[in-house]
Amino acid sequence: MVTSIILINAERTQINEVAEQLADIGSISEVYSVSGRYDLIAIVRVKNNDELSDLVTNELKTVDGITHTETMLAFRAYSRHDLDAMFSI
Repeated sequence: MVTSIILINAERTQINEVAEQLADIGSISEVYSVSGRYDLIAIVRVKNNDELSDLVTNELKTVDGITHTETMLAFRAYSRHDLDAMFSI
């Protein structure tokens, strides 16, 4: 499974609508509104890089209001449990 994080800028008047449209896309498991440089963060989980490519280059362009995206691939996941085990004495 490929996990990626997509950082998204949207038109100010359309942030909520963009978030709702993104949440309806099957391969996007979570959408967060955030503070800082970006307006939204989408967590994507797909079977392979081809599916990610299709999402980024084809599906996202159908969402009105997106002005910029930056896609990051996740290499490894660390759960809270794993971090506690690493740093506990």
